[in-house]
Amino acid sequence: MPMSSLYTSSIATLPPSFPRSNKWKADLLSAAYRSGTWDRVNVLGSEMNGHTGCVNALSWAREGEVLISSGDDTTVRLWRLDMGHMEEDYPFICDTVIHTGHRANIFNAQMLPHSSRIVTVAGDWQIRVFDHEKAGGNPNDNGEMHYHARQAAISILRCHEGRVKRIVTEDSPDLFLTVAEDGSVRQHDLRVPHSCTSDSCPAPLVQLNHELSTLSLSPLTPYQFVVAGASPYGYLFDRRHIGRQFREEWGQIPNSDEVTTCVRRFGRTTRGQHERKGLEHITGSRMASSNGHEVLLSYSADAVYLYSTKDDPQPTSMASGDSAIVPPNRRRSPERPVLSLADSENEVDPERDGRDALMDEDIERICGENTSSPPRHELGAEAQDPDAREFDEDERDEVEEEEEEETRGEERYGNVPTIMPRSRFIGACNVETVKDVNFLGPRDEFVVSGSDDGNWFMWEKDTCKLHDILEGDQSVVNVIEGHPHLPLVAVSGIDTTVKLFAPTSRPSQFSRLDKAESIIDRNSEAATARSELSNLLLYYRLARQMAETTGGEGAPQCPLQ
Repeated sequence: MPMSSLYTSSIATLPPSFPRSNKWKADLLSAAYRSGTWDRVNVLGSEMNGHTGCVNALSWAREGEVLISSGDDTTVRLWRLDMGHMEEDYPFICDTVIHTGHRANIFNAQMLPHSSRIVTVAGDWQIRVFDHEKAGGNPNDNGEMHYHARQAAISILRCHEGRVKRIVTEDSPDLFLTVAEDGSVRQHDLRVPHSCTSDSCPAPLVQLNHELSTLSLSPLTPYQFVVAGASPYGYLFDRRHIGRQFREEWGQIPNSDEVTTCVRRFGRTTRGQHERKGLEHITGSRMASSNGHEVLLSYSADAVYLYSTKDDPQPTSMASGDSAIVPPNRRRSPERPVLSLADSENEVDPERDGRDALMDEDIERICGENTSSPPRHELGAEAQDPDAREFDEDERDEVEEEEEEETRGEERYGNVPTIMPRSRFIGACNVETVKDVNFLGPRDEFVVSGSDDGNWFMWEKDTCKLHDILEGDQSVVNVIEGHPHLPLVAVSGIDTTVKLFAPTSRPSQFSRLDKAESIIDRNSEAATARSELSNLLLYYRLARQMAETTGGEGAPQCPLQ
């Protein structure tokens, strides 16, 4: 019998009058997470029954009775335990399919608490709300009930002006938050209808001048939330303004001109080895549900970092044009020792640094020799890196004005104290896709992340020790969601299926922990190769642009052509 079954049966066989404290249940669940061997216990979906595209969104609803999945095929699927096949391990089946009507990939789907409403956000800039339980559906031969948008949709919101990436629910069937690439965080109240076409959308809670891709809050501190995206920083906002001593708690006064106040930033002591300056991107964030103060941030082309809002920050008046690297915290919360951030990925590679320096010099020389630079909008995104070009004075002033406008969000919070990380978790490769990050365990004992190699990594939070590596996808793992009450984890990525993992007493078929060293080395090499390829593409695009501008005379010949 799987250890997960032992866990559930131990609770189920207790007499109804037996006192079961929350601590006892948490201890039992924690023991199930730590003991045994993790393995894949089920695969949800097939060619006949399941998604037909990448699965970008997973969430547990109704205390774990329902697993919600969604993705590129723009459908939402609800998976429930099949009580007629309980002899199998976690026999989840799909009984509900909602055809949302979105015109682009769905990035997140959540069920609002205390209701049957499901909210979806997608690349078509829209937020859609469905209530399938109050609509008439159409059954099919597989036993699934299908609902179309015209049957189940109760609201369509177009408040954002960019791809909407994440939803955060609150303890209400009517309230929720969303974040989008237009740089805004918005709160939506379904009790107060409005018309998005008449510019009557409520003002956003946050408006930054760079793309945002992730949003998180903890149920223990619902007045705070963390937001991050195309910036080297994560931002902690507090939306409490009345009836409290804001200065005493945060060391600063609330911003009377805005709905929320940025009270802390989250930074790092150094960029990742494979990151380019100015292209830093945080793909995932998560606030701990067990304590309300720990924060995870996943940096593209770097690693996962653990922070605490209780740690003493490092004040800084750093301008946006200066380095994004700030000194570490001078003091730490005495709750736990500070773990060293030093590891093999922080070691300097002189040969690589030399190659990068020579390439940067070549790029600057090429751009400096060109006296008639093309307009900025004609260049690729890589060619707009201010470190890779030299401009004449007029062009430099124009570019600096544009960059000042683009980075105003960071400058506005440039004096906000910055918290440095407690721990750094390495080994996974986060380059190709936008990956989320998460805690696992009843007390958030573990940190988990997907990886470009198709595995998902599980670390012990307190020691940073790698607990397991499990194969979760044939290509890339992006999303990992733990069940709220069982030692059960749902994983998805590029595949059209959802994989379920749990601790078992049998030898694991999908654990790759015995190959950890080679996997981590291969991930590091892959990230390095992609970083060097990015530099080569930048060089090629600049060289091609020079050739087009000069008609091919005197232009450097790119060896890639």
